[in-house]
Amino acid sequence: MKVRVQEADFDVGAELAALRAGDARVGAQASFLGLVRDLNDGAAVSEMTLEHYPGMTEKALEEIVAQAKGRWEIYDALVIHRVGPLKPCDQIVLVAVTSAHRGEAFAACEFIMDYLKTRAPFWKREATPDGGRWVDARETDDSAAARWEKHAG
Repeated sequence: MKVRVQEADFDVGAELAALRAGDARVGAQASFLGLVRDLNDGAAVSEMTLEHYPGMTEKALEEIVAQAKGRWEIYDALVIHRVGPLKPCDQIVLVAVTSAHRGEAFAACEFIMDYLKTRAPFWKREATPDGGRWVDARETDDSAAARWEKHAG
C-alpha cells in the first residue's frame, strides 16, 4: 500500500509502472485519474486550493485502502492526492490497484475513490469570478459511497 499527499505533480505512467513492477502475479491494473475542472456548479473556476491535516489525511487514506484489501483480492494499491493551489487541467488524484483479475481491480479502485471523496479530510476552496467559495460535499458522492455499505465483502 502506498499513500502520498503532496503538492508536487506526478507522472502517471511512471507511477503505474512502479506499482506493478516485477510482480508476475499481476494480471490487471485499474486506475483513476482526477483532474481540476474549469467549471463547477455553474461558475468558472480559475484555481482550486486543497487543504488537509497532515498525518490525519494519510491515516484516513491508508484505512480506506486497507478496507479495499479486506474486501477484494488485490495485490497492491496506490493513492496520490495533491494539495495546495491547483489550476484547471492539473492532476489532482491518482488511485491505482493491481490484482490477478480485472473485476477485483475495478471494484477496489472505484471503492477507494468513492470513499476518498466522502471520508478523507480534504477541504477545497475555489476561486471564481464572484470570489472564493468552499466546495460542499456532493450528494452524488455520498450515494456512491453508500452503495458499498450494502455490498460489504
